[in-house]
Amino acid sequence: MTTFQGVLFDFSGTLLRIESAESWLRAVLTASGTEMAESEIVRRAGELARAGALPGGPEPAALPAELAGLWRLRDSRPDRHRELYTALARQVPLPRPELYEALYDRHRTADAWAPYPDAEEVLAALHGRGIRLGVVSNIGWDLRPVLRAHGLDRYLDSCVLSCEHGVQKPDPRLFRLACRELGLAPAAVLMVGDDRTADGGATALGCGYLPVDHLPVDRRPDGLRPVLDLVG
Repeated sequence: MTTFQGVLFDFSGTLLRIESAESWLRAVLTASGTEMAESEIVRRAGELARAGALPGGPEPAALPAELAGLWRLRDSRPDRHRELYTALARQVPLPRPELYEALYDRHRTADAWAPYPDAEEVLAALHGRGIRLGVVSNIGWDLRPVLRAHGLDRYLDSCVLSCEHGVQKPDPRLFRLACRELGLAPAAVLMVGDDRTADGGATALGCGYLPVDHLPVDRRPDGLRPVLDLVG
């Protein structure tokens, strides 16, 4: 056991995983009453994924030059986040123009996200040990309702979001704020996340860092459990 007294978790790809692009598109088509041929749905979903249009999904295979500035700052403000991802989606032809905004709105719902199988188990165990817990995320919208819908918010002491502070990981200022909200010095905090650059940036402040793999939920059943061996 180490002396960690708190743990910060990333959100997307760490505690929860976004649905597939095909599931995302199908949900919006169904909700809007829009019909598309089966082969067309599969094709367009693949194009949306390659365009990087699904937040939390794959990055763009080829980022348009005119969107490069927005991409760098996408998680610093809600309006930038929506503008970027709807613009990426609009590269893919869809039968109705309102579907692009509907796709963006869909990804912010609890139904679009699935917790990793061990997420609640690990959070509950740490909470039971008296460990201070928080989420620190590069994101363009308020994820708290998603955490609440999946029953994970009850274990958390803080939630620090880039879009609410205008600062993105790996900027040490965001980690410093997250540690302050836990009431702990950085050296007493372990950061857990799937992005070794963004999340691993916590080490510059003196935090520990545990990487996890960004995999579908059915392929990572126990990726968070090593945290229990590191935190006493």
